[in-house]
Amino acid sequence: MLVNSLVISRLDYCKSLLYGIPKYQRDKLQRIQNIAARMISGTRSTDHLTPILKNLHWLPVEARINFKILLITYKILNGQSTSYLEPIIQEYHSLRTLRSSTRSLLYTPSIKSNFYGGRAFSATAPKLWNSIPEYIKRAETVKTFKTRLKTFLFQKHYC
Repeated sequence: MLVNSLVISRLDYCKSLLYGIPKYQRDKLQRIQNIAARMISGTRSTDHLTPILKNLHWLPVEARINFKILLITYKILNGQSTSYLEPIIQEYHSLRTLRSSTRSLLYTPSIKSNFYGGRAFSATAPKLWNSIPEYIKRAETVKTFKTRLKTFLFQKHYC
């Protein structure tokens, strides 16, 4: 309980701002999560960590960051977030009737700088949203969305 309240809560704080950070910095955060998992499970540093993380139902740091961004996006699209975020996200409407017209896609803005522009919420949210399956996007409640999304990300990273 102490690890969850002291370590994991700090690890999850403002994690949507960590999207696109260099791998070496993300690896530092992953090491902190790994140490927390070892403390909870009481395993040695020589034991393989993937089964422990799976048993704890913890997503890797990269997936946790994506989860948070997608959750904020879902709330924006369903009118459950603050009003200043709503203009950032725009639904994609094609001028012609296409097969993709039935999918709930978001408009992805063109960016000039991959380093800074690519990390902006207005660019990352549509990119991540368009990459998840339709059944997750069409969830009726936030709880259902979170469950489906975590299951999807869990299977993507551990299976």
